[in-house]
Amino acid sequence: MALHLIKLCVGVSEVGELSEWVEKRRPIVYTRMTPKRSNEILDGGSLYWVVKGQVLVRHPIIGIETIEEAGKKSRCEIELSKDVVLTAPQPRRPFQGWRYLRAEDAPPDLPAGGGEAAVPSDLAAQLRSLGAW
Repeated sequence: MALHLIKLCVGVSEVGELSEWVEKRRPIVYTRMTPKRSNEILDGGSLYWVVKGQVLVRHPIIGIETIEEAGKKSRCEIELSKDVVLTAPQPRRPFQGWRYLRAEDAPPDLPAGGGEAAVPSDLAAQLRSLGAW
């Protein structure tokens, strides 16, 4: 079973901004620490993004590489697929860096073109908190 990563999407207020970023450039996330369980992550794992306190989207991870340059600290490059997959909103508190996310704790993907995908994420979160969804 795949292992995932979860990370805050700082500076992004909606999923559309993240999608624009992916379209304009090669989606690579830089981190200081390389995941020790990278083999499990590369076996079908994704990077789940927390946008404004909610997990809303994921990107499949296609590569993890540690970069070491002379005279500098090493860093990790996590290469993401250009596929943006919307997920059911799941509340998350702020944290630093990235965390592992087990497959059973990950929010489900939204169906393409209908259902919850047609409802704005803030409204869906409010309905869910009221028990109406």
